[in-house]
Amino acid sequence: MSISLTFHGAAGCVTGSCVEVETPRARLLIDCGMFQGPKTLKALNYGDFPFDPRKVDAVLLTHAHLDHAGLLPKLVKAGFTGPIHATAATRDLCGVMLPDAGGIQETEVRHLNRRNLRRGLPQVEPIYTARDGERTIRQFSKVKLGAPVEVAPGVRAIYWEAGHILGATSIELRVETEDGETSLLFSGDIGQGGRDYAADPEGPAGVDHLILESTYGDRDRLNLSSPERRAVLAQELRDAHAAGGPALIPTFAVERAQELIADLVALMEAGEVPEADIFLDSPLAIEATEVFQQRGFNRTTGVNPFERLRAGGRLNFLRKPAESDRIDRLRGWHIILAGSGMCDAGRVRKHLKRLLWRREATVLLSGYQAVGTLGRILEEGASRVSIQGEEVQVRARIRALDIYSGHADAGGLVSWAKARGPVAGGVFLCHGEPRALEGLRDRLATAGFPPAAIRIPDMDDTYVVSGPKVDGRLDAAPRRKPRLAPGQAVKADWHNARVALNMALNTRLAEAPDDASREALLARLAGALSEFEPAATPDA
Repeated sequence: MSISLTFHGAAGCVTGSCVEVETPRARLLIDCGMFQGPKTLKALNYGDFPFDPRKVDAVLLTHAHLDHAGLLPKLVKAGFTGPIHATAATRDLCGVMLPDAGGIQETEVRHLNRRNLRRGLPQVEPIYTARDGERTIRQFSKVKLGAPVEVAPGVRAIYWEAGHILGATSIELRVETEDGETSLLFSGDIGQGGRDYAADPEGPAGVDHLILESTYGDRDRLNLSSPERRAVLAQELRDAHAAGGPALIPTFAVERAQELIADLVALMEAGEVPEADIFLDSPLAIEATEVFQQRGFNRTTGVNPFERLRAGGRLNFLRKPAESDRIDRLRGWHIILAGSGMCDAGRVRKHLKRLLWRREATVLLSGYQAVGTLGRILEEGASRVSIQGEEVQVRARIRALDIYSGHADAGGLVSWAKARGPVAGGVFLCHGEPRALEGLRDRLATAGFPPAAIRIPDMDDTYVVSGPKVDGRLDAAPRRKPRLAPGQAVKADWHNARVALNMALNTRLAEAPDDASREALLARLAGALSEFEPAATPDA
């Protein structure tokens, strides 16, 4: 019997990482991540899994980010009882992230259900609760880097340093088959290397099949040294101070927040930026910071760069909502780091509503912004945005820093892939938007990888592999209806279009010269609505 790979997430997009691996004697998942981005994509988080969780023998987790680990509590809630193999740091970070994610869902569902009651709409349930997140941690099984572990009958796994975030790994599987042992390497998210905050990525050489992330597969970025990176940040902060402040940094709670704080503290100690109070307004980031201070040892440099995050007394932890609300009254120069990094959830939305319309404010985007998120909309230069149903004009300075990414760029990915060679069989590209996937495919071909061996799966595609051979998509059995059409995961959906239409309508009504013009515009829209007939839905 062969081995099959089914890409249930991060296929044609960068979130929802989940690969189902069926071997002759076991069924495994590599990651079980949450979808982020347009509402159509996020709706998949609420639907049934495209497999039976009760039949999964084990989960092998690359790292703790929610787009890789965020649906683990849902998996457990749906009947999965097996082990979740991960490094100790990943387990500790999930121990704060998964209950936090469940608590956020509970809070947002309460608010939504109150609105639904007023509108006469049905009540909804959270994907999972904080208690579900806590229960999931009990199923974690700790692994050590470089130490083979039997994760299922006939399957050994070796975890390799990925250099992405604390505890992040690439996972090598060695599977026994009738034709001998087959090796598969799942990159997880690969770091650029040469960073003081994360070790350099590693991995084995000579694998049969490589499953490779492609987040920045179409571009080369500046690979700055620590002093160069801090110099770029310092200039942004000096400009923000000159504008009158404050600076709001939407931040990912795990790794990005800690890296930024460490650089901010270092710059203030060196006198390179105006001193300021730093407010970390994210309970999750606060708990994660404590994990980093305990486990943030860098194997490459031999030091823990996070030990001095609270040096100088400038860093303030805002754990309670009331503490967060009090900084609303602050004026002048200060720095706020608040979640989420893509501006689509958490406390950052409150600060954006308060600051976006103020010319003296600066919003500093510090990471990847997925299609359809508020962060991406701001990055692309929107003059007005909608936040929780409220329109806000954008007058603040919007700046984007591309120097803190935990992902390797195209050159780094190609170099890492070549170091894993020779790759005898297929190279499967995932965790990227279409341009990134196609760009990396072309670069790999130029670097000597056979073009016919490079595959770009769509969501829920299955491939059969046996030794170095790739049989292609599995069409022997009837394929289930795809959950999303190819390309849909990275398009702004009808929810985004509706928000844009509402804002455009309000603008046109405000600009109209008189009430008669406004009435004429509304009449034309009403006529279009009355004439609209939905297209018939084709049979599945």
